[in-house]
Amino acid sequence: MSNVQMRVKATAKGTKVEATAKKHTIIIDEPKQQGGTDEGANPLETLLAALAGCENAVANMVASEMDFDLQAIEFEIRGELDPRGMMGTEGVRRHFQTVTVNAQIKTSESDDRIQELKDKTDDRCPVFQTLYNADVDMITNWTKA
Repeated sequence: MSNVQMRVKATAKGTKVEATAKKHTIIIDEPKQQGGTDEGANPLETLLAALAGCENAVANMVASEMDFDLQAIEFEIRGELDPRGMMGTEGVRRHFQTVTVNAQIKTSESDDRIQELKDKTDDRCPVFQTLYNADVDMITNWTKA
């Protein structure tokens, strides 16, 4: 199988970015108190949303392979970082220190099967693995809804 290339085109005006991925438009912006127009989620919130989207897509693929009764997933994802890194303070990481994924799984499956789905999903999710390999402390809690 050959590699798949992803492509996004983006135009920026001030802090607002309008990105196009295939036929889809994504608006990324900063809140007004940070000089933005608040027309979209900020870049870090967008990254956390991408994690939810990727985990969901991979979980559905894995669930099909496992013959797992996956009816729905509800995610709450939090990222923690020290903003001094973004502001240029030496020795402070510029990315998330911790990302916590809390997922409520609507299913008839057992807790053990939910954990198996979580483990396989985290292992195969490219966004999760990108954060993990950047030494972000990834905390994942998947429970039955």
